[in-house]
Formats: sequence, C-alpha cells, structure tokens
Amino acid sequence: MMSIICSTSLAVLITIAFSGYNSIVAAPAPSNESEASALLRSGWWPSSVTGNTTLSHCTWPGVSCDASGSVNRIDSAEYQIQGNFNNMNFSLLPSLTYLNLSSRQLYYNELTGEIPLQICTLARLTHLDLSCNFLTGELPPCIQNLTSLQVLDISRNDINGSIPPELGMLKRLTHLYLGSNALRGVVPSTVGLLHNLQLLTFGSNKLVGIIPPALGNLAKVKVVDLSDNKFIGPIPLFLGNLTSLTKLYLGGNQLSGPILPEIGNLMSLTELFLGGNQLGGSIPPEIGNLTSLTGLSLEGNQLGGSIPPEIGNLTSLTTLYLQGNKLGGSIPPEIENLTGLAILYLQENKLGGSIPPEIGNLTSLIELFLGGNQLGGSIPPEIGNLTSLTKLFLGGNKLSGSIPPETRNLTSLTGLDLGGNQLGGSIPPKIGEVWNLESLDLSSNNLVGRIPPELGNLVHMIYLDLSCNSLTGPIPWAIGNLTKLNNLNLSYNHLKGQIPYNLVYPVVPNIDFIGNKDLYRFRKTEAQSRRSSVIQCMTMLIPLAAIFISCIVVGSCFLFRHAKTGVQTKSLQLETTEKNGNFLSIWNYDGRIAYEDIINATEDFDLKYCIGIGGYGSVYRTQLPNGKVVALKKLHCFEAEDPSFDESFRNEVKHLTEVRHRSIIKLHGFCLHRRCMFLVYEYMENGSLFYALRNDVEAMEFDWSKRLDLVQDTAHSLSYMHHDCARPIVHRDISSNNILLNSKMQALCQILALLGFWIMNAHLTSLQISLAPMDTLRQLAYTLGINEKCDVYSFGVVALETMMGEHPGDIVSTLSTSSGEDIMLHKILDPRLPFPRENSIARSIVLIVFIALACSSANPKSRPTMKQVSEAFLARKLPLAKPFHEISLAQVRHNNKSWLEGESTEGSSRLSDE
Repeated sequence: MMSIICSTSLAVLITIAFSGYNSIVAAPAPSNESEASALLRSGWWPSSVTGNTTLSHCTWPGVSCDASGSVNRIDSAEYQIQGNFNNMNFSLLPSLTYLNLSSRQLYYNELTGEIPLQICTLARLTHLDLSCNFLTGELPPCIQNLTSLQVLDISRNDINGSIPPELGMLKRLTHLYLGSNALRGVVPSTVGLLHNLQLLTFGSNKLVGIIPPALGNLAKVKVVDLSDNKFIGPIPLFLGNLTSLTKLYLGGNQLSGPILPEIGNLMSLTELFLGGNQLGGSIPPEIGNLTSLTGLSLEGNQLGGSIPPEIGNLTSLTTLYLQGNKLGGSIPPEIENLTGLAILYLQENKLGGSIPPEIGNLTSLIELFLGGNQLGGSIPPEIGNLTSLTKLFLGGNKLSGSIPPETRNLTSLTGLDLGGNQLGGSIPPKIGEVWNLESLDLSSNNLVGRIPPELGNLVHMIYLDLSCNSLTGPIPWAIGNLTKLNNLNLSYNHLKGQIPYNLVYPVVPNIDFIGNKDLYRFRKTEAQSRRSSVIQCMTMLIPLAAIFISCIVVGSCFLFRHAKTGVQTKSLQLETTEKNGNFLSIWNYDGRIAYEDIINATEDFDLKYCIGIGGYGSVYRTQLPNGKVVALKKLHCFEAEDPSFDESFRNEVKHLTEVRHRSIIKLHGFCLHRRCMFLVYEYMENGSLFYALRNDVEAMEFDWSKRLDLVQDTAHSLSYMHHDCARPIVHRDISSNNILLNSKMQALCQILALLGFWIMNAHLTSLQISLAPMDTLRQLAYTLGINEKCDVYSFGVVALETMMGEHPGDIVSTLSTSSGEDIMLHKILDPRLPFPRENSIARSIVLIVFIALACSSANPKSRPTMKQVSEAFLARKLPLAKPFHEISLAQVRHNNKSWLEGESTEGSSRLSDE
C-alpha cells in the first residue's frame, strides 16, 4: 500500500488496495481559487496571460469552465503548452472531463517528465490526450481508475515499460492510441476486455511475442495497427472474426506462415498492410472478397505461387504493392479490371510470360514497376494508353522486340527504365517527345543504329544510360542541350568520331565513354604543344607553418614577395613579372613539387587518372612525390585562351585564400598559363554525395543521422561564404557532385571544384568571364547577374536529394498543383533506409524538407538567406504534432513555417525576407 500526499489540505488522497488493483479516491471538489492556483503553478501559461489579475482563469487560452465556475476542459489543440507535466496538481481539478494536451498543428507540445499519479484522480475524465509531447516513464497502472474514459491517447511520446494489464478495466474505451513510443514486452490479454473499442494503435513500439488471441474479442474494432514492432508467429486465425475491421496494419514485424483464407471474411477492409514480414505460401484467392480495398500491401515477404486472378475483383484498389516476393506465373489479364489503380509494384519477383496487353486499360496508373522479373515477349503497344504514367520501370527482364513507338504518348513520364533486356532495333526518335523525362535507361540491350539527335529535346534529363548496346555513328551534338545531366553513360558501344565539346564541357559530372575505341576527345598535337609551353605557377595563402620555397618550372621563374617564412600574412602582397605572357609564381609543397611533377604524376593528364569530368574541367587523383594524394582539377583550355580571364582568375583566387571553414575543402595551390590551368586541393577518399546516394551499399551506410549532419554542415559552410567572409562569395554550382565526403562521411563543400564561384562586390559583380558553350538559361543567368539566392536554390535541391536518395526532379513544382496535396512526406524518402523511428530524427527530416522547399521557391526574393537557414538548424527544434507517416509535403510547405517562427527560444530565425 502506498500513499500520495498533496501540498494542499483541500485534497486528501486515500490509497487503498482493492481486488489486486490500486484505487485512488478524491476528496470533495476544491474552491475556484484553488483551481486558479493549480493552473498558475503549472507554469504552462505565459506571464502575459497569468499576470492579468482581472481575468478569470476560465478565460485563459484553452481553459473552459462549467456553469458553477469549475474547470471542466483544458484543450491545448490551438495553444502550445510547454513545461513539466508534473507541475500540475490534478487533484485540484475534480470537475475535469476533457484534457487535451496535444496539438492540431505540425509542431509538438513540449511537456516533459513522467505521467503523474495524480492524473488518476480525475474520475470524471472522458477524454485524455497527451500525444505529441516528450513524456517519459511508464503508463501508471492506476489509470484503471479513470473508468469514464472513452479516449486515451499517449502516442508519439517516449513512454517505455510495458502495457499495464490494468488497461482492461477501462470498459468504456472506444479509442486507444499507444503508438510511436518505446513500449516493450507483450500485449496483455486484458486488452481483449475492451469490448467497446473501435480503434487500437500499438504501432512503432518494441512489442514482442505473438499477437494475443484475446484481440479476437474486440467485435466492434474498426482499426488495428500493430505495425513496426517485433511480433512473431503466424497471422492469428481469430482476425477473421473481426468483421467490422476497415484498416489492418501488421507490416514491419516478423510474422511468418501463410496468409489464411479467413482474411476473406473481412469484407469491410479498405486498407490491408502485411508488408515487411516473413510470410510464405501463396496469396489466397479469398483475398478477392475484399472488394472495398483501396490499398493492399504484401511486399517484402516470401510469398510464392501465382497472383490469383481474383485480384481483379478489387476494383476499388488505388495502390497494389506485391514487390520483393517470389511470385511466379504470369500477370493475370484480370488486372485490367483495376481501372482506379494509381500504383502497381510487381518488381523483384519471378513473374514470367509476357506483359498482358490488358494492362493498357489501367489509364489511372501513375507508377508501374515490373522490373527484376523474367518477363518475355515484346512490350505491348497498349502501354502507350497509360498517359498518366510518371514512372515506367521494366528493366531486368527478358523483353525482346523493339521499343514501341507508342512510348511517345507517355508525355508525363519522368523515369523510363528498359535496361537489362533483349530489346533490339533502333532508339525511336519519337522518344524525344517525352518532354518530361529525367531518367532514361536503355542499357544492356541489343539496340543498334545511331543515337537520335531528338534526345537533345529532353531538356529535363538528369540520368541517361545507353551503355552496353551496339550503337554506332557519332555522338550527336544535340545531346549537349541536356544541361541538367548528372550522369551520362555511353560506354561499350561502337560510337566513333570526336566527342562534342558542347557535351563534355557543360556540367556533366559523370561521363563514361569507355569501350568506344574510335571516340576521341582532342588532337594529339594539342597535348604535345601544351606540354612544351612555359608554365607559371600561382600560390595561395598557405597555413601558418608552411614554408614558402620557389618551385621548379619549365623556363624562367619570377617569385612573389611576401612576409617572412613561418609568419602568417593577412593577404597576398603580389608583385608580378610577366614573360612571354606568362604570370609566374611559386608552389607551396616542400620546394620540390612543380609543374613537371604534376605532369609526371598524371602521365600528362592520362585518362586513367581521371575521376570526374565537369563543365569547367576534369578532376584527377594525383600522388605527389612526397607521397601525399591530392585532387587536381585541370581547367578546360578555352578558359585560358581568353586574356581577360587571367586577371579575373587571379583576383578571385586571391580572395578565396582567406576562406577558412571546417566544411570547405582546402585549396592547396594552383597553376595558371594561357594554355593550361589547374587547381590542387584536398583529396576526399569517399568521393561525392552524388556517388554515395547512387551506390546502394554506400547509401545504406549513409544513414539518417549522417545525412542530417551533412545537410546542416553544408548550410553552415554556405552561410560562412555568403555572410562571414571579408568579401562574400557565391559558389554558383552547389550540387551533390560538389559535396564531397571525408573518411567519416562528413560533408565538405568543394568551393573551387568548377571554378564556379563569384566574388560579390561592386567591381567583380560586373566581371565578364569567357564561358564554355552553355545553354541559353545559363547564359541568361550570367546576363541578369548572379547573387547568393542562386546558391540558396541549389542548396534546397541538394537537401531534398540527400533525403530522397535521388534528384528531386519536379517535386517542387508538383506541390503547386492539386496533385501535390496527396504526396506523403515518408513516400519520397530514400526507401533504402529504415523508417525514421526516433522523434529527433523525424523532426529534423521535416525541418530539412521544409527549409529545402522554402529555399527552392521560384521567386528568389521569397527564399531565405543561408544565414537564416543556418540559424534555423542551430535553434531549438520544435517537435511534430502528428505521426511522421501522416505528414504530407503540402502540410510541410504550408504549415511548418509557424513551427519555425513560433514562440521558441534560442533565436529561431525567420526563413523568408520581410
């Protein structure tokens, strides 16, 4: 027996033992003055509210009183509460019937501490909602005393311990929410005593054991969510008795055995999620009885057999996920009945036969994934009827024949994967009319003929892979119009001729031409003349302990004069001498590294040392004579041929020598000559963010915590460049290719990677730099002037790419249409990573996506500054008020601004200009 002593004599709690349970009896109702003092001592309301003594506590935000003046409701749904939950003396509020300390906004409330035992004195309470806070500890067994309770919601906290069996005493409960906590142990069988229960959610906890048979007694239950726990054993037979069920979520557990035919008894089901388990056997034909289903998820199991033709009875389906199983046989033609289907995922199974032409009747399809099967035959021309498709993935099958010309009708496509098949014929020129394509994979087929120049019309293209075919002829110059390309693979074909300059030199960071022996990049005589030139070297301000020693150069050398050895200088005091048009300088590595050492180390810039090609030059991995490995960026020769570029280059690099930030790569030195320029900077062994996201193994090691840190580090480095340098710097080319990763997978901004920076001051903003051939949009950008909002936009794209695992494409513009309202945030996240479980991770992801969308605004004036972004990451992070999986992108974009601009501490900054 235990006792609870209150600080006031107006409420004496007597604790007695009864039938093995603790029961708490409250004293008579206190006076209104005591209620006011209890509310005041809680500290949940600010002094601006409580300091006005002329106002009754019944008029405080969220507080309501009954006719007698006693508090009967506290509702924080429209008012953010913060403080310690234990500060409220609930024994002084005996008339309370409704207590809602959650929020209808995106942010969480900020109540901390454990659930106090005094809450068990609220015998009249019918509604208790403590969700979306930071409560810890266990759910107290004395909760059994709240016998009037109809709704109990403690979801989205950090409640641990086990589910108390005393919950079974709350016979009036209709809604029980315990999801998204840290509850462990087994589900007590007493939950089966809650005969009035309509909604039961235990998802996203650490519950173990089998699903208790007692749940079969919940005859009125409509929603059961046990997903994302550690339940084992088979799907229990008793679930077939719950005929009132409309939603059943059992995904993300360790359930095994077959899907029982009794599942067909649940005629009212609209959503059935069993994915991510270890279920075997076949899909029972009785599943065709569930004609009200709108969503069916069976992916990621070990299901075999065929897809039952009865699947065609589910005419209300909008999403069907069967991928990642062992399903065989053919795709049933009855699938044509699913005319409302928007998403059909059948990839990574063992499906054979051909693609049924009936699939062309599914005109509502947005995504169709059939890849990684054993499908043969030709691609049916009826595929051209699916004009709403945005993604069509048929790669990794045995498809033959030619690419049907009807693909030209799929003008909404952003991704088309036909790679890894046995397709023949030529690439149809009409594919150039699929205007929105961002990713096109036709690799590893038997395609012949020339690359159609019409591909140059696909101006949104980011990824183009035509490798491992038998394509012939030259590379069309029109491909150079694809200025958004990040990855171009034309390897292992029979292409010939010169690689177009307008293809190599725009920003295409990842190009592969290997296996085309008749392709060439430049004439041999050009390389020879470059090697015989008189070279000049330039140095940058070097670290404090560095020693300035002249380098060995080919021809005469005149040195800079500056401070004494070992003394740090504030800026480079340059005195130059020119000879034969060459600007001469020194090098900063141990006195022995010079131009010829670079030439020897790279074998005259042999392609075997090349690790990347970009719009301004090629990157080489180079080991210097002293053993140090550096990255060397050789700039394209046409830049050096413009006399005006020489002074511009020197002026800009001089300012960049002052850059000192832990997240910006060190520039070690550089050389400048009218025919040859190169930069030497720190080598990052883990490559770029682009590569890390596109390699499945590296992407899975690159977990949420590392990705969040990377985005924040990038923001801080850009804020430093824009706002903290003596002369602000605009990078101009922030992308996943220029975010490099060190050995700890930490981000470093490659500030000089493409020589794309822009010094922001009155003299240099009007500087005209000779440019490589580029697209009209880039030329227009230079004409109109460059400012820091260009970097802000690019940062937003990179942040989204980091969260999604792929380039965001048109997702920002999609939000401006009505279709964007239904895009759920968790659906766009990188599917290779596990669902974010920790509240802190989930909150940070939402914050990053919100900031990224704000940065990607079409109107530059509405974008935040990088300083505001950096401060937002440093400010106290306000939590979410609804489950992570229920948040849509539209909600993030429209509502989250109040989260960041709310009454938070530590200087949470605004993310838009006034």
